[in-house]
Amino acid sequence: MKIRSILIALSLALASGVASAASCPKEMKAIDAALPKAKLSDAQMTEVKKLRADGEALHKAGKHADSAAALDKAKKILGV
Repeated sequence: MKIRSILIALSLALASGVASAASCPKEMKAIDAALPKAKLSDAQMTEVKKLRADGEALHKAGKHADSAAALDKAKKILGV
């Protein structure tokens, strides 16, 4: 019974990691689509672009939770 529980927990953990990894590119596309229409200050635009670039770099490095956090910050600034 314990082995079954461990296997189920491991499967769920792996599935959530894959789901998180797959969502990063979608988040980046949403940011890219919103940037041309955004009415932001120069400082906000710079911050969004930095967060978007950081999110992509973190995604490529396999740090999907950190990537999602950076992309979420960018989306908040954009109002997406």
